Amino acid sequence: MLVKTYSSTVFGINATTITVEVNLGIGVNFYLVGLPDSAVKESQQRIKAAFKNNDLKFPGKEITVNMAPADIRKEGSVFDLPIAIGILAVSDQVQIDLLDKYLLIGELSLDGSIQATKGILPIALQAKQEGFKGIIVPKANAQEAAVVNDLEVYGAEKLTEVIAFFNQEENTMQKTEIDVLKKFEYLIDNCDVDFRDVKGQMNIKRAFEIAAAGGHNVILIGPPGAGKSMLAKRLSTILPPMSMDEALETTKIHSVAGKVKGQVGLITQRPFRKPHHTISDIGLIGGGSYPLPGEISLAHNGVLFLDELPEYKRQVLEVMRQPLEDRVVNISRAKFSIDYPAGFMLVAAMNPCPCGYYNHPEKECVCGPGVVQKYLNKISGPLLDRIDIHVEVTPVSFDELSNDVPAEGSKEIRARVEKARNLQKSRYQLHEGIHCNAQMSKNEFDIHCKVDESSQKILKNAMEKMGLSARAYDRILKVARTIADLEASEWIKAQHVAEAIQYRSLDRSNWAMS
Repeated sequence: MLVKTYSSTVFGINATTITVEVNLGIGVNFYLVGLPDSAVKESQQRIKAAFKNNDLKFPGKEITVNMAPADIRKEGSVFDLPIAIGILAVSDQVQIDLLDKYLLIGELSLDGSIQATKGILPIALQAKQEGFKGIIVPKANAQEAAVVNDLEVYGAEKLTEVIAFFNQEENTMQKTEIDVLKKFEYLIDNCDVDFRDVKGQMNIKRAFEIAAAGGHNVILIGPPGAGKSMLAKRLSTILPPMSMDEALETTKIHSVAGKVKGQVGLITQRPFRKPHHTISDIGLIGGGSYPLPGEISLAHNGVLFLDELPEYKRQVLEVMRQPLEDRVVNISRAKFSIDYPAGFMLVAAMNPCPCGYYNHPEKECVCGPGVVQKYLNKISGPLLDRIDIHVEVTPVSFDELSNDVPAEGSKEIRARVEKARNLQKSRYQLHEGIHCNAQMSKNEFDIHCKVDESSQKILKNAMEKMGLSARAYDRILKVARTIADLEASEWIKAQHVAEAIQYRSLDRSNWAMS
């Protein structure tokens, strides 16, 4: 007798449906085929113990379990539940009427309880796409799967509940339903951080507003205690709210990485990731024996903050260059290749020198000759080339700290950012993959970043007198385009170019002369 159940495996951030075929023959052997890994092969012992501890009969015959398609490697313990139900069905302990309508996911404990797993959202989306009526998942993952509309989601705590469900008997397993629109309410105004908490630093706030409006990468240079980290943590509060598509894509990535908490379901706020400077290149980019998304993919549609940038290993920073340009990470191995999205805003912070006080208005730098330049050289030119805005952060004065006048909050700044982003959205609506000024290709740059003669003259003088590098030219005009958008100006004007020039500190030839 042959019985089929259905499960799924995640490859990258997408899922593939797996057909679990269970055949009962003559003999007493157990065969598991279809390219299973060690965790899948160990399912026999977990299933046997679960059956024994729940008074279920494990057939004393030859059992052959095939997991199709056989050319895809099956990893993890999520196939315990579909294999167990298949064995019970083939031995007439479970009815087969509903088996082809539901997809099964779950790891069995020895007592028959069903453990939480990762990658549930892409699995649920694939189940809906392939026409399954519903999906049975661990109860801890039910909220996550219930994000998908028009799909019955049941959260199971025990194997016996699933058996009772398929036998159409009374059971405690309830359908999980959530109001996706209510879940997707824009909750960022309830964040713990707000730009209202920042005293002074008006020029830095302005730079962050421009960065958020155009999707530009930012680097902050300043002494210890100047507020670099405090400012960076608040950038995500002024970014436009995520669309439903962005929220689903972000949740899929976090689901695959096992970062979605049980009661969250859908991630509605833009991610803010802050990896420590000891992180490895695999930890940042992703990969490993069983590839998982790295920090830059977990920051997709949000912010990646690298504090103390020169302290990161050179190799770690260099592998980030291509994802910054392509907005995707490709992890290639001998037998497979996986793509993870990596569309994030980079915010980096660093001291200007090892002692931290180069260019400080009050304290003297104690670094020797050439030390400042050597310190800055830890960051390669090609990486700096991908950072549009350089901001020098100076310490806040006592008068500003003690000032009780309320500062402008994130909500007010975000309103202006959204207006500028809407202008860019309409401008690039015919250009696939371009959503903001920072993503402009050469063709769009030539069309939308034209400047008049007076602006060209300002730019020429700045490049000659300040020693700006050639790579600064495009960056200045892209930032100027964003400044013009914040003022709802159709054309880039001289004052826009002049302001944009201020945000290229590290390109000045004499900046680190000591």
